[in-house]
Amino acid sequence: MNHIHITRQDTLLEIELNRPEKRNALTTAMYQQLTDTLIEARKDDGIHVVLLNGQPFCFTAGNDLTDFLEQSDLNTNAPVFQFLRTVAEFPKPFICAVNGPAVGIGTTICLHADLVYCGESAEFQLPFVKLGLVPEFASTYLLPAMLGHAKAFELLVLGEIFDAETAKQLGIANAVFGDEHYLTAAKQKAMKLAKLPVEAVKQSKALLKHHSIHTALETIEREGEVFGRRLQSEEVRQILAGFFTQKS
Repeated sequence: MNHIHITRQDTLLEIELNRPEKRNALTTAMYQQLTDTLIEARKDDGIHVVLLNGQPFCFTAGNDLTDFLEQSDLNTNAPVFQFLRTVAEFPKPFICAVNGPAVGIGTTICLHADLVYCGESAEFQLPFVKLGLVPEFASTYLLPAMLGHAKAFELLVLGEIFDAETAKQLGIANAVFGDEHYLTAAKQKAMKLAKLPVEAVKQSKALLKHHSIHTALETIEREGEVFGRRLQSEEVRQILAGFFTQKS
């Protein structure tokens, strides 16, 4: 089944996570398709803006843990890390439209988006440490830079859920709309952005990211190495075994 739906409206490319039966949990195959789609979008001069969304009831539950545990050697060349680097370096405007749970990478990807619009039912969470893992997607660099060490530690280590209004107050989201309006609002902003002078937009984004991109990429690599080791650890195996037992 194709769990990534791609639609194009003029110069806007919309990517929809479409695995609702698993709350849009991301697999290796989905990461590969997302990466391939973004690489093609980067090359296509007819695409000015990319919009990523899920379903109104769920953006994404994060990584598919069963799929991840089947990866015998999750190194930094794996599809997931290719995806992280591709998003971090993506030169065109990248927008997230979020509602329902945005767990793990569902939250950290918003740190790399140029604009984030939420429904009022959006819920963000970074539960890496609770699973015996470590944060990813340069969140250990970006969040302290945005919020300071104490607040970043709270979000990344305690891993408690926070709502859409809190995400807006923290600067993770730009605006919050009613659940029935958030996606329409995000598309309207995306189309408005797509009509601006293309090269001026791209160069402005490049200037905005100039001082952080190299550190972000280095952090992605460093986090990825530790994440891969943690995933193979006995501590994580025991935690996830308990997690799957509770779900069954």
